[in-house]
Amino acid sequence: MGHAYMISRNPTQDPPPKEGAMPRRRRGIRKPMMFWLRFMALRACLVMAGSVTIYAFVNPPMTWTMVGAAKQNPLVDRPWVPISDIAPVMRRSVVAAEDANFCNHWGFDMAEIRKVIASGSSHGASTLTQQTAKNAYLWQTRSWGRKAVETALTPLIEASWSKARILEVYLNVAEFGQGIFGIGAASREYFGTTADKLTLVQAARLAAVLPAPRSRSPHAASNRSRAIADGAATINRDGRAECFQLDLRP
Repeated sequence: MGHAYMISRNPTQDPPPKEGAMPRRRRGIRKPMMFWLRFMALRACLVMAGSVTIYAFVNPPMTWTMVGAAKQNPLVDRPWVPISDIAPVMRRSVVAAEDANFCNHWGFDMAEIRKVIASGSSHGASTLTQQTAKNAYLWQTRSWGRKAVETALTPLIEASWSKARILEVYLNVAEFGQGIFGIGAASREYFGTTADKLTLVQAARLAAVLPAPRSRSPHAASNRSRAIADGAATINRDGRAECFQLDLRP
């Protein structure tokens, strides 16, 4: 007759882990990790909110795009031009070229986004506010991380800045050519004038180079610049320029 031996278990020992359960040591590590991740995420949000608030009153200095461009070409002198000293035709031209519904959205143009999705394209529908967030705070290289931060910054900018301030910052940090940043530098370098004296033709040609400033020149007319001039007149007539028009000059 065989003998059955029963192995007794100390009742103070932990019960065997259930199948699929996380070991206690891993649970102990995960808890502080989640705490620090939440802490760092909160700090990042506070830093973003603080920097957006500061730039509502303080003009951005160098941007990451400028730093990268300076490694390839020397940057020309870049005077900051207040929105009141930028010709109304220049303001209207850049809005007509880049974001015709600028005055009517809160940072994201949902109608344009739906059109882009329906067309199957992966480009387009980026508003002036989104571009300002990218140009003032971030870098140009496409990545999901950059797009996520840009998406978080956009509503913060819309909530903290006026539309006129958004357009002012955009026009002062945008790249218009090799080493040429800002509407003040672009007006001087290309047309030998100041931003407040730009004509409709000059403004339309400057706005036409913005999607590809390193490969396009504002010295020659193009179908795009002519369309921008027409668009600038259109948004002036239909009221879509009201949120950034500061005077009644033509």
